[in-house]
Amino acid sequence: MTDLLRYRADAPHEEAAVTLDAFLDQSNATAVRIEAGDDARALLPYLDRIALVEVSFPKYRDGRGYSSARVLREAGYTGELRAQGDVLVDQIPLMRRCGFDSFAPEAPIDEAVLAASLARYDHVYQPAADGHVPVWKLRHG
Repeated sequence: MTDLLRYRADAPHEEAAVTLDAFLDQSNATAVRIEAGDDARALLPYLDRIALVEVSFPKYRDGRGYSSARVLREAGYTGELRAQGDVLVDQIPLMRRCGFDSFAPEAPIDEAVLAASLARYDHVYQPAADGHVPVWKLRHG
């Protein structure tokens, strides 16, 4: 798979993720799974010891995971952030902008289609967790 995308099999962290509630009750877990509807802000005091946050996407149209990713990245989380579930190829560029760096889709993704999707746009139009400079800012220095 492309260097821009790691799938679960290639991902560096393989410890089973525990639920948010279980994580908050345990002191030694380093991997946590956030379900749709969980508040990612509950993890903010523990970011320095979490190696993996797996964010569930139960349906492709459920966008709450994007918010969880951005909250974590903007708070300084630097560990692996994995989108898991109903992840579609056309969502991956947007997920990367929010801070996801690994993916565990339910259905396989064609590498050529993914490469085309990731290369489609040279510029972005708004700031995001990925740090890319918006095109309007490039134009107006």
